[in-house]
Amino acid sequence: MRALLVTSAGVTCAMALTLPLATSATAAPTPDLHSASSRPPSTSPASPGAGPPAVRAGAAEPAGSTQSLPLAPLAASSDRVAGAPAAQGLPQRDARPFSLVGVVWDDPEAELHGTVQVRTRATGTTRWSEWQDIETHNAEHAADLGSAEREGRTVRGATAPLWVGDSDGVEVRVRPHSPEESDHHEHAEPSDHHGSAQPQDRAATPVPLPEGLRLELVDPGEDPAPEPARSAPAGRAAATPAVFADTPSTAAVLPEALTAEVAAASAVNAELAELGATAIPALTQKETLESVNAAPGAKPYIGPRPKIITRKGWGADEKLRERNFAYTKTVKAAFVHHSATGNNYTCKQAPSVLRSIYRYHVKSSGWRDFGYNFAVDKCGNIYEGRAGGVSKAVLGAHTLGFNTNTMGIAVLGSYGSTNPPAAAVTAVSKLTAWKLGLFGANPKGKVTLVSGGSNKYKAGVKVSMNVISGHRDGFATECPGARLYKKLGTARTSSAKLQGR
Repeated sequence: MRALLVTSAGVTCAMALTLPLATSATAAPTPDLHSASSRPPSTSPASPGAGPPAVRAGAAEPAGSTQSLPLAPLAASSDRVAGAPAAQGLPQRDARPFSLVGVVWDDPEAELHGTVQVRTRATGTTRWSEWQDIETHNAEHAADLGSAEREGRTVRGATAPLWVGDSDGVEVRVRPHSPEESDHHEHAEPSDHHGSAQPQDRAATPVPLPEGLRLELVDPGEDPAPEPARSAPAGRAAATPAVFADTPSTAAVLPEALTAEVAAASAVNAELAELGATAIPALTQKETLESVNAAPGAKPYIGPRPKIITRKGWGADEKLRERNFAYTKTVKAAFVHHSATGNNYTCKQAPSVLRSIYRYHVKSSGWRDFGYNFAVDKCGNIYEGRAGGVSKAVLGAHTLGFNTNTMGIAVLGSYGSTNPPAAAVTAVSKLTAWKLGLFGANPKGKVTLVSGGSNKYKAGVKVSMNVISGHRDGFATECPGARLYKKLGTARTSSAKLQGR
């Protein structure tokens, strides 16, 4: 699988050539910095007369941190089977503040056949939570085998992350399955991913835990500061300060300077919003059709562009990610996921959840960037995910074996036994109506994808799927949860209507 790589350093350098030495209201807009051979359909240019803000290397970004604690064998329980591997974990202990937890291990090809449970203590209290399960089947959310992201980095095996809220104490236990339990789970979720031993061999062989187990405690850092009011042209009111701006202004400069990394991540959306914008504004369908250069045959079936909160809007630390942007050729399909991070978050906390997942994907799991192309919270807010441009075909790490020519959307939460909020399903419909429309894809249609292997299908097999599919359609997994999966038919119908089909 080949991906198109564009260096963000090149984006920033090219952008810097357009920066005035002194800020000016007549500064030229930032040009599109992708070559025609590597860019998917473009959208409307930046507002005329909107000059980019100054760029400097040291502007502040929301801080965050990760505590990585090695697990140790736990005392044997009374019900432990003789010869079975020992459980691992950590007894109750204090920790620096954190809000998200997960467990990682050395070999990304090794599976964790067991259960992972965690208890946490709310910050500044003596109140401990009940034991909470962490989803262990997470290997299917990853870059494809053989890809530069998989082979060129120190990637680790990892559970799904779990949002626990502000905490300063933790206890964790990882218990291996018995051979019989592992055999049951293997039958429940068949996969040709790892070429495991046959059931008759496993029945007599204890199943060890992966080597190098570590508990990751992630602090998302502070939310971005509210965006200052920007100057406005004569006759137009200045924008009201807000964390997530509804529309981009046409001001010449921002009061704050951007780091080179933030500027590069923002520049790839320069045709949609001004440099440094915290949100890309919604458009009507008429405005959308007038402002885009879509794939041949895509018009008029392109849904209205929804409001999208940018990476700057949710406070992504752009120094964490790999500098290059990776692209695929087109977007033929959308895979819908749930983040499996739990439902105990408020919509105000969603940016913190995203920063935590981002840090867990990059610092703990070893990925190049946030894995999904987009995220949606329970209130229906849509967020830019992996950097590279929301209207472009950015290569993600979301659906093992089917990352090429697709996009991944993560609905924040766990929806195996909980119904997804209607607002979240509606947001999926709006996002897919627009993004799939740019590339001429019918949300109610079928598409043929070629498997990269490591999933339900061998490498090279052509598979017919819905244009809007659930993760489980490409991999033997519970994702996106049974309740969310049942809503995908509604999302397809609504998305197609928004496109005018």
